[in-house]
Amino acid sequence: MKLTRFQSAIAQSVLATSLLVSLAACAPTPTREGTGEYIDDSVITGKVKAAFAADPTVKATQVQVETFKGTVQLSGFVDSRESAQKAVEIARGVKGVKSVKNDTVIR
Repeated sequence: MKLTRFQSAIAQSVLATSLLVSLAACAPTPTREGTGEYIDDSVITGKVKAAFAADPTVKATQVQVETFKGTVQLSGFVDSRESAQKAVEIARGVKGVKSVKNDTVIR
């Protein structure tokens, strides 16, 4: 089957448009991570949780960790102010962490 020049031009245009749309879907915005950032943040979250599990002063099961664009947010419960400070120090020590937001509650 032979395509006319017009049909060929339309097919190329459709292909180019769909390529641009798929690339734009993965692009980051101020409120949404790109694919690479999501993977990086997942790795950071895992490393922070592992560091908490290895430290006896932080109860890893009681402190939740979320990461967005390199900013780590800690939430949940801690036993003391010292434990909260230790959790922040540990999180800051993980490679790739830009800042730490501490929303833990002392109980």
